[in-house]
Amino acid sequence: MNFGSFVFSISTDPEKDNQIIDRTLHEVELAEQAGFDAVWLTEHHFDGAVAYADPVVFGTAVAMRTQRMRIGFAVLEMALYHPVRLAVQTALLDHLSKGRLIVGTGRGSAYNEYEYIGFGITLDQGRDMLAEAEELLIKAWTGTNVDHHGRYWHSKFPELRPRPYQKPHPPLLRACISETSVAEMAKIGRPVLIGVQTVETLRHRLDLYRETMHDAKYSDSQVEHALDETWVQRGLVVAESDQEAQDIAGPALDRYRKHLLDARINYNTSEVQDPVGQGPRSPGEVLDQAFLAGTPRRVAELVDELKDIGARNVMLNANVGQIEPQHVERTLRLFGEQVIPKFKDN
Repeated sequence: MNFGSFVFSISTDPEKDNQIIDRTLHEVELAEQAGFDAVWLTEHHFDGAVAYADPVVFGTAVAMRTQRMRIGFAVLEMALYHPVRLAVQTALLDHLSKGRLIVGTGRGSAYNEYEYIGFGITLDQGRDMLAEAEELLIKAWTGTNVDHHGRYWHSKFPELRPRPYQKPHPPLLRACISETSVAEMAKIGRPVLIGVQTVETLRHRLDLYRETMHDAKYSDSQVEHALDETWVQRGLVVAESDQEAQDIAGPALDRYRKHLLDARINYNTSEVQDPVGQGPRSPGEVLDQAFLAGTPRRVAELVDELKDIGARNVMLNANVGQIEPQHVERTLRLFGEQVIPKFKDN
């Protein structure tokens, strides 16, 4: 199995953004030292949900501070970019990282209306622009004499320079929330990023993905390759006892949810249905659905459950909701020393 460190660094105080950004870079370095296979960066604007805000620029700093880990986006809010500019930026980052880039795309938040308004578009436009943005991104990475005339973008140019380091381009993944979107991506053979779900829901969606690819007449090797590039997500807390891990994880998730909900209440201009305040609230439910939390032995058992349902890559957030730095560092260290070795070469 492969493990990724998902750095989602909330900053509640604008005066401390720089401190949180520096701390996040340190967290990335610790993850590489601990043996993680990838680091995953995300994107949010105007609310402090992600202190570094711009994953492409931040990814350049990550590339300079790491040697081995792949660098993934989970995800780029595609409607906020001109696809040709994004193609240039990601091709360069692919070169700077010597082919370690993974490009995860998505509509971005389905609920943070204010992020789209800040960039001059509506929430509905953001949803509609995704497919064309991906189409033009791939054309720019791979094409010559590109002449694109779409609904949202018109672009004509001879060819991109530099072209991506990876050929024909970096792995392109799509974040999927619903079963329908998982099946849609399977039909075109594109790997997916699946957010936090129950084990049974993950099992069903991975099975659906595999079956849909087979139904679409992809070969066994193509199906296996797509599954090799598909990632699932969990929070991560490793501690000296299961109770201590639970005591850290529960309040951390509450802080995370409160930050997102407060931003939507304060900044959204219309009624947008919001699931943040819904869902499991008891410590047991939180641990079961959102976290791998416990002693190294318990966390290894939880990873085994994910492996048994077909998950091959797990994206882990060790800093959900402003967990204290010493706890984050301990989580990364214990996971690297006592969990990762159990899942390599088997």
